[in-house]
Formats: sequence, C-alpha cells, structure tokens
Amino acid sequence: MNLPALKFSKKPGEMSRRDLLKSGGALATVTLAPGVTLMAFGGEATAAADPGKRWGLLIDVNKCDKGCTECVTACSKENGWKDTGHPETDAQWIRKVDLKDMATGREISAPVMCQHCEDAPCIDVCPTSASFKRPDGIVLVDKHACIGCRYCMMACPYKARSFIHEDLEDQKAHAPRGKGTVESCTLCVHRVDAGGTPACVEACNTTGHGAMMFGDLNDPESEIAKALASYPSVALRDDLRLNPGVRYSNL
Repeated sequence: MNLPALKFSKKPGEMSRRDLLKSGGALATVTLAPGVTLMAFGGEATAAADPGKRWGLLIDVNKCDKGCTECVTACSKENGWKDTGHPETDAQWIRKVDLKDMATGREISAPVMCQHCEDAPCIDVCPTSASFKRPDGIVLVDKHACIGCRYCMMACPYKARSFIHEDLEDQKAHAPRGKGTVESCTLCVHRVDAGGTPACVEACNTTGHGAMMFGDLNDPESEIAKALASYPSVALRDDLRLNPGVRYSNL
C-alpha cells in the first residue's frame, strides 16, 4: 500500500503521539480492499456540507410499531454493519428501545441513534479531534484520527456509539469502517450529499408507518420545520441542553 509522504511541522523526534496522529489524519484515503477505502470523513465530507442547513430527524413514536425493526435492518444493509451474535460488542448505529410508563401502563417503541447534537459531548472529550461536526450539523468520526480511546462512547448520554472489535468483511465503499475505531450513525451522509434521505427514513416510509421525517431544520418551508412548529416535540435528555438534531413527538 503506497501512501503519500507526510509533512511534519516538527522533527520526528520532537513530535508527540497526538502530533503524529493528526498528521496521519490529513491523509485522504487508505485502500483496504479493491474498491473500498477508509475515507477520513474529514475534508471530503466537510467540503460537501452546506453551512446554511441543519439536517435533522423528527420521530413520531405513535406511528412507530413496536414489532417493526425495518429502520435497523435498512441501516445495517446500507452501511455494512451486522449482528454477529455478540450483543456486548456488536456495532449498533441504530436500535429500537421499548419504554413503559409505569404510572399509566402506556408502552411505546422508538428508534435511537446518534442525536447529532449542536453541542456534542463526544467532540468535547475527543483527544485527537476525530469526532467532529460538519457545518450542516452532521456529527461524524474521522477514522484516520480515531485512536480507539472510547472517551466519546463514555461521554455520549445516548449510548449511540460503538467500538469495532472484529475484523471487517464486505465493507461498503460509501461507509468506511475500521477495526479499533469508534463509529455511529452518520445520517447516511453519502445519501444526504447526493440529495437523498437516510436509509432508515426511506425504510420506515416504505412500511407505511411514516414515523420518521428527515429534513433541513433551518428551512422554515421544509416539511420537518413546519411539523416542529405545529405540534410539541422533545429532545432526549433535553436537560443537558445539547440541542440535538433528532426530536421526538408523542414521547
């Protein structure tokens, strides 16, 4: 594997491990297998972002069927992660969570994923700046800069991040992964940049449930912005004041 030469601002003997990791993070791609590259999710992904937008989701739990996991299946197929039979270590970009109000007996089910916070704690604690937020609000992980310390996993109040323990096969070219790194929902950034919607939203609409809505929160004329202005919604752990890009109605 031939990599471009690195340019160091310090002599190698004067560089710290963090300096070296940041220099390595400047690389664009590393070939993993024919047709598959471990993209940095840095320069390329950020360049495609529109700073005037804030992408987000609105999830109506009244429309979310408890027995339906089509959003999870769609995410798995789209991004190349899967259930390997080891729930304690398996990747989980999106999961269904069942809740019951003990006072009333009401039971609901809702998908939970990275909430793409405006003030993301995962970014604050990352020692290498691997966790970052695009100008359009999508939170990603730069795989070249991630050292697998898992501080971001501990900081995330939504348990939305996973650590890749296993060797990887059949990776998707548009969804770079890497053993020893952390990953989470990307809002299907490759689809968004192409003018599409996340796979989970598309799958939910296909089932006829229509529990998930995706769009630009900054555009008052968008369907999602109009919905948020018309009826109440809440953010998970709203008390933390993280201003997530994902909101829930009828929770």
